[in-house]
Amino acid sequence: MGIKRNIKHKNILHCSINKIIIRLITIKSLAFFLLFGCSGFVDVDLPKTQLTSETVFNDINTATSAIRSVYAKMRDGGVLNSNSGFSRNLGLYADELDISLISNTFYEHTISSSGGSASWWSYSYNVIYAANTIIEGVEGSIGISAEDRDQLLGEARFIRAYSHFLLVQLYGPVPYVATTDYITNTTVSRTPVSEVYNNIINDLIKASNLLGDDISGERTRVYKKVSEALLSRVYLYKQDWNNAADMASNVINSFVLESDIAKVFLKNSSGTIWQLKSELEGENTRDGLNFIFTTTPGTRPSLSRVLVEGVFEPNDLRSSSESNWEFSWVKGVVIGTETFYHAYKYKEAGDTFILNSNNEEVPTSFEYPVIFRLAEQYLIRAEARLELGDIPGAQSDLNVIRNRAGLPNTTAATTNELLEAILQERRVEFFTEQGHRWFDLKRWFELGRAGHAAEVLAPIKPNWQDRDILFPVPQPEILLNPNLLPQNNGY
Repeated sequence: MGIKRNIKHKNILHCSINKIIIRLITIKSLAFFLLFGCSGFVDVDLPKTQLTSETVFNDINTATSAIRSVYAKMRDGGVLNSNSGFSRNLGLYADELDISLISNTFYEHTISSSGGSASWWSYSYNVIYAANTIIEGVEGSIGISAEDRDQLLGEARFIRAYSHFLLVQLYGPVPYVATTDYITNTTVSRTPVSEVYNNIINDLIKASNLLGDDISGERTRVYKKVSEALLSRVYLYKQDWNNAADMASNVINSFVLESDIAKVFLKNSSGTIWQLKSELEGENTRDGLNFIFTTTPGTRPSLSRVLVEGVFEPNDLRSSSESNWEFSWVKGVVIGTETFYHAYKYKEAGDTFILNSNNEEVPTSFEYPVIFRLAEQYLIRAEARLELGDIPGAQSDLNVIRNRAGLPNTTAATTNELLEAILQERRVEFFTEQGHRWFDLKRWFELGRAGHAAEVLAPIKPNWQDRDILFPVPQPEILLNPNLLPQNNGY
């Protein structure tokens, strides 16, 4: 099992003249997207220029560059970025990661309204503003074909829906912003959670109707099945079990689960639904950079010993013995008599190259950050089927994921046993992936299920309070727009 590569790694700090030139060209060609800079969402609206309204959206090449720049913004910052985003920080906030040597407000549950998650709010609304700009620009365009128009509108609607979906998980009621209008953006109020969900679903249904259904290629741009994959998750979170099961089935029927654990996170994995393309060929993921270490972790997060040594079942290929670490999703680093563990789903910690027949280095990426993958759809359908009383169907879906990991069929037979088994399977399948574990603990808390956030975290997080289910609305945003009051309870 596994793969052999003729690879030469280069230090990630190395940056050639060619890379600098390429980046400068990219920045110059997309200069108009400086509109979507790092300012808070209440400040992002600027007057549209003739360049953005006519030149960009009346030409398919510049319009495509516009949507690609939004993907890049999602990849390089905010909630999906491994440095500042969910995989690391919500892993610390929950029970997946440990950290030493430095203080960490997520790990210690000392988030305040003036820090911590504030960048998630502003960055997400900047992405939403960018999506709204594309929607408004493309809807007014007369220079691109109907097919291209539908694709761009579908992508932008998906991005808007996905960004709001993540925001509502973090903050509860949030403004659902569907315009670039300056006055609206600076005076908007928080939208009730139920209404946010309705708007998300509306955007996703429209996106699904607009998008094409071609799943070939690298799957780095949004297409119909990506929108349906998010819809199934949204329905699950809304406890709309019928629609969650049906939409998950739509997605499952279009893909083949990657059978080799070692290949699940390669960029050409059959089970990948959507991933974000690297900026340059040869670059891989920030997860690899941030999680992999070869000595003591230092200031890097390491996997919780409870997770590695106490949660994975024996013979689970996702957390194998030392002899098989290279092909596992967990890798240990032995220092004297102590072993430290890090996430090893992504196995490249820097740029990668292959050597061609002339022994020349050819930059080649092997891994992209995966956002949606097929395994989630099986576990969504398992949970939905269980809630609908279909115990055999839930067991069957659960077993697909267990068997792929080298485990036997589940012995869980009752509703409560299967709920516990599904939560367990989600824990070992999605650890350090986009905050799945935290969002599951949060959902279980809201549903009153055994194994919820307070039950799990209170014993190991001395500062845990039930208020921690939601993050605080950033205080600087409230000062700029008092309509965002009231603040979440406890902050």
